[in-house]
Amino acid sequence: MILYGIKTCDTCRKALKALGNVTFHDVRADGLPSEVAQAAWAQFGEALVNRQSTTWRGLSDDERARDPLTLLAEHPTLMKRPLIDAG
Repeated sequence: MILYGIKTCDTCRKALKALGNVTFHDVRADGLPSEVAQAAWAQFGEALVNRQSTTWRGLSDDERARDPLTLLAEHPTLMKRPLIDAG
């Protein structure tokens, strides 16, 4: 099982503690793998993008109109966290 998130995120910390033996992938440090982003987008769609985040509020209207998968690749902190791959 892989948990994708940010190590300083309280929700991710709670999930790590609750799940116990999982592999943690820090998307801020290592990015979100494109195949994971595509699979998550196929399953969750627009719900994958955190439109209440500081990162989203800092984007221009032109940037917000871009392809969501491209935005997630460039700004992985836009992803709602944590994302869990039960594999």
